[in-house]
Amino acid sequence: MIEEIFEQPQVLEQTLKEEMPKTEALGRRLKERDIDLIVLVARGSSDNAALFGRYLLEVTTGIPVSLSAPSVFTLYDAKLDLSRALVVGVSQSGEGTDINLVLEKAKASGAFTLAVTNEAGSTMASLADETLLIRAGRERSVAATKTYTGQMLLFYLLAECLGGRQLGIEAIPELTFKSLETAETIQGYVERYAFMEQCVVVGRGLNYGNAYELALKLMETCYVVAERFSSADFFHGPLAIVERRFPVLMFAPEGAVAQGNIDLLERLGELRADSLSITNSHRIAELSSRAVMLDESIDEFLSPIPFVVPGQLFAAYLSAAKGLDADAPRSLKKVTQTI
Repeated sequence: MIEEIFEQPQVLEQTLKEEMPKTEALGRRLKERDIDLIVLVARGSSDNAALFGRYLLEVTTGIPVSLSAPSVFTLYDAKLDLSRALVVGVSQSGEGTDINLVLEKAKASGAFTLAVTNEAGSTMASLADETLLIRAGRERSVAATKTYTGQMLLFYLLAECLGGRQLGIEAIPELTFKSLETAETIQGYVERYAFMEQCVVVGRGLNYGNAYELALKLMETCYVVAERFSSADFFHGPLAIVERRFPVLMFAPEGAVAQGNIDLLERLGELRADSLSITNSHRIAELSSRAVMLDESIDEFLSPIPFVVPGQLFAAYLSAAKGLDADAPRSLKKVTQTI
């Protein structure tokens, strides 16, 4: 897991180099289809990347985006009119049985289908009208890291070709490389959390998917019961669980979401909670019990990939601090197939 976390800048650079040339032609094909709905279908970490993709695509394209419930197709055999829809399957392996069944049925219902996967020879790639590939090589870790950020990067490419504007994503590999410099700081923090059994992870907007992803990493590699919320939702009831020293982990970049995070941190301070923020805001760092500081120049729009890297490191180092093996999580295997 640690090795693959550190491979991410190279993976992102290679993915941009290989996949960016495809997107101009893909954009033309999608415009010809007059797409007015995007449906994303995924499970696990891929579903968390899709949650990020939902925010990104709606903001950049103005097209409504739905996160598919595969059971609508696989268990209830619903018939949907998808003649003007883009349906995107997201899967590291491309072998998720239910995801591929949704793509098959969506195609039969008139949708244009796109695969986002790490495996060019996968079933998903053969089913879809087009494929965008993560150039990650084989992912050996059960806990996905480099394919998660690779999927996010491909959503940026899709947003550019659908939205018709450049987003500055060429900077992401270098920003991700700089995020790896936080490793020593994080290693210094994890001993404090070695006996943590439960926590809350908070992120909002473009980093909401990261809150889900870090919570998943803590559950699968550290066996911590981790709930996840947006900072806005956390005020609507869940705040009642917080007491003295209760751990709250936050993705808190500068930008549109900053004031909501500041409001939450001020309340957490009153409750004497233990807050650990991944941030590039000095004000947010001051309000937090502990902070992992990233480059102040990172625009919120480009923050999700470089911001999740310290979260991945935290989960990997915490697993070791607990005496666990992040590469052998109990009861799990790399490819999960469900219907």
